[in-house]
Amino acid sequence: MDCPVTLRKRSETHRFRSFFAVSPRNSLDGPEGMGYIENRNPLGSGIRIFTLKETKGKDGYLKFCTGWCGERKELIMFKAVIVGYGNIGKSVLEALYAAPDFQLVGIVRRNAAGEQPAELRDIPVVDDVNKLPEKPDVAFLCTPTRSVPEEAKKYLALGMNTVDSFDIHTNIWDLKCQLDPVAKEHGKTSIISAGWDPGSDSMVRALLEAAAPKGITYTNFGPGMSMGHTVAVKAIEGVKAALSMTIPLGTGIHRRMVYIELKDGYAYEDVAARIKADPYFVNDETHVIAVDSVDALLDKGHGVHMTRKGVSGTTQNQLFEFDMKINNPALTAQILVAVARAGMKQAPGCYTMIEIPVIDMLYGEKEDLIKRLV
Repeated sequence: MDCPVTLRKRSETHRFRSFFAVSPRNSLDGPEGMGYIENRNPLGSGIRIFTLKETKGKDGYLKFCTGWCGERKELIMFKAVIVGYGNIGKSVLEALYAAPDFQLVGIVRRNAAGEQPAELRDIPVVDDVNKLPEKPDVAFLCTPTRSVPEEAKKYLALGMNTVDSFDIHTNIWDLKCQLDPVAKEHGKTSIISAGWDPGSDSMVRALLEAAAPKGITYTNFGPGMSMGHTVAVKAIEGVKAALSMTIPLGTGIHRRMVYIELKDGYAYEDVAARIKADPYFVNDETHVIAVDSVDALLDKGHGVHMTRKGVSGTTQNQLFEFDMKINNPALTAQILVAVARAGMKQAPGCYTMIEIPVIDMLYGEKEDLIKRLV
């Protein structure tokens, strides 16, 4: 079966990369005009991802393969901008490239005028989203958590959906209350706290509580690198580089092991005291250790082990466990892409992940998803 192709007008204002899925049984030669194809990597479920290395065919159109069921249909592309380009921003770039329904139109970062890494060579990099050649549909806020409230308000007011991985658990409800009226005023959606915790773990906790409404859930993180805590330490005066490790002690209690490189002229005791007083650390056992090289210790792996023991109906001793070991920024980025997709299907407003239908986060036709997953 030939790979079905949809033709779309392309923007002449900038270079664009996109991805599309084809069945492994289809020929890479494809119909005329389907050249410039490069195999990127094989993914699961019998699907492979390829990229269009060139953007303009002989007829001035882009070619997109929808290739799921042999139908010839338009592939909706959501235009995305990445705001901030640290660990999460880099992983969002990779996740967007692997998503068949997203088009990256640019990156907003403070040092847009400086030298950019090789992977951004063909991507518009600006210091103001209004300088992009195309208006994004959704802004991926990959900035430090404490800047998310203002950044989200800014991009919502500009007429874009927003997604973020805001991770101060005690402030999530307040953030929702702040952003909900702004999103509704501008007819947009804001999906907040959409990483893996808060985020996908929140959904697991909700499901476990639905299965056993009476009981206790313990969430044990790590051992692994906490992105939010590490960023918080880097913002402390006197810190040159930092790594915050989360060590599980059981029953939802954690120890924070913070490794820092000190800037010249700063006393270890003063910097350690400021770290321990920060809201990210004040409620946990925290140890601050000065090292010569943080990079020598760096590992972005993390994980969680979740347990719930409770009651289903009147039946006691229902025990549930959920466990995963992951790369922190990669999973956070993948969740952000999933909720950005879901945000396009929700009414205007601000949402957390437990408020969104799971099926809206998945790419594909509803019938196919239900037949495969239910």
